[in-house]
Amino acid sequence: MTEFREVATGLRFPEGPVALPDGSCLVVEMEGQSLTHVARDGTVTPVAHLGGGPNGAALGPDGHCYVCNNGGVRFHKDEHGIRPAGQDPSYRSGRIERVDLRTGLVEVLYDRTEAGPIRSPNDLVFDRFGGFWFTDSGKTRERDADRGSVYYAKADGSACTEVIFPMLVPNGIALSPDQTRLIVAETHTARLWSFEIAGPGAIVRKPWPSPHGGELIVGLPGYQWFDSLALDRAGNICVATLITGGITVVSPDGSKVKHIPLPDAYTTNLCFGGDDLKTAFVTLAISGRLVAIDWPRSGLPLNYGSHVTYR
Repeated sequence: MTEFREVATGLRFPEGPVALPDGSCLVVEMEGQSLTHVARDGTVTPVAHLGGGPNGAALGPDGHCYVCNNGGVRFHKDEHGIRPAGQDPSYRSGRIERVDLRTGLVEVLYDRTEAGPIRSPNDLVFDRFGGFWFTDSGKTRERDADRGSVYYAKADGSACTEVIFPMLVPNGIALSPDQTRLIVAETHTARLWSFEIAGPGAIVRKPWPSPHGGELIVGLPGYQWFDSLALDRAGNICVATLITGGITVVSPDGSKVKHIPLPDAYTTNLCFGGDDLKTAFVTLAISGRLVAIDWPRSGLPLNYGSHVTYR
């Protein structure tokens, strides 16, 4: 099993880690319905109560934290732990929220687009122009499920447009090191897709038989699911992997695949922080932990957040 350091425990289905410059982290707690700060010494402090189901987070150009809130899920608990189990009865819609880290003030930026209500936003990434791409996984119900999408939105709340449709439970999302390609993970298919970016909110669509304009990087066999992801400086795609539990590292062209096992079947997300971005902060959701792994390569720097401070 992979060596790691336990940073924080007692988190309620953590997701969406965001490394801060001072060595601390933000995480969302999906079952706890909150945005939470984790200090370097493991002290856990609530930042904001969000309700619904906060699922992913990123720092924007204004220093605020932007959150994908899926609107709420039911949780099932048994001898294996706690895990999501479909749409919550109180669900109305998903939403994109902006949180002021100084005050904890929460603002809903988007809950619908020209394509209709946002169903279940999952993860997001900011580009160099100050806008952000985000996945909408769709909701799963007892007898049916939504098809998913990828959207592009402006950080000021003025525009949000569906760009990619349909996808099968799109989840993790990132930009390539040169920011010319968008990388998207599909959960239940365990596939990684690449989309050529033509400009802010625009892609160059591959023709049929591509189902949505993307190019397949890799699709893994066996019963495993892809969750969120982060890239290293070489462009390797590090995907939090469910069921088999761990991080799957995929080379940029998909030709090399390595699995790094972790002791949690719901290893949900990771980010890079620390000196030279060589620490992987990973959320282990069933066991409610944030852990740190010494990574052999530096993570890819994100476009914003290098000067953000928490309160």
